Amino acid sequence: MTMAYARRRAGLLQRQVAEVLGVSLGTVAMWDTGRNKPRADMLPKIAKLYGVTVDELLREDEPVTGKETK
Repeated sequence: MTMAYARRRAGLLQRQVAEVLGVSLGTVAMWDTGRNKPRADMLPKIAKLYGVTVDELLREDEPVTGKETK
């Protein structure tokens, strides 16, 4: 899942994430666009904030929505 998707699903604004994690707004924006990846030590904090696992954050496929497509 993308960082932006996980953040939006958690109902958070980039500004809120930046404040809680103590990083710049630009840093969160770069995570969202995929231009930069968070440091490994930040992943558990981000996952907890977004309500997902670190594995889900790192998975590059689209999240499962519960609807099967044929």
